[in-house]
Amino acid sequence: MPTRPTPYGAFNFEISFDGTSFGGFSDVSGLSTEITLSEYREGSDPENHVRKVPGAFKTGDVTLKRGVVDSRAIWTWVEDVRRNGPLGRKAAVTIRLLDEARNPVQSWKLVNVTPMKFTGPTLAAKGGGDVAMEELVLAAETVRMGFPDVD
Repeated sequence: MPTRPTPYGAFNFEISFDGTSFGGFSDVSGLSTEITLSEYREGSDPENHVRKVPGAFKTGDVTLKRGVVDSRAIWTWVEDVRRNGPLGRKAAVTIRLLDEARNPVQSWKLVNVTPMKFTGPTLAAKGGGDVAMEELVLAAETVRMGFPDVD
């Protein structure tokens, strides 16, 4: 039986790259993994059905969004990968879900992470309260989950 009867809010989280905080983000989406199944049937099986055998797995692309701030850290990483290829990837990106007291309650670690797409803000001179947003899409080789932290 769970010790906490209410779910945690999705609005309280932090992101770190290789152990260093990378700034605030408003959205994280795409945390997923998928296992492909192979269908197999032996000729001597007594029943006429296939077995589903787990095979390779893949990790979904993770999208991070935030308001534009006075930081070039994302662009510096993108440029590093553009110049150095695989040598520019990060060993780990960790996403931690926090409780109301900002204690980690669950975490996801992306392993061998490469930025695959950066999208800058849409700029429109219409006035109002819109925030300039940037988006970073990450490709990772695997995702691990931990409670509250993951190695």
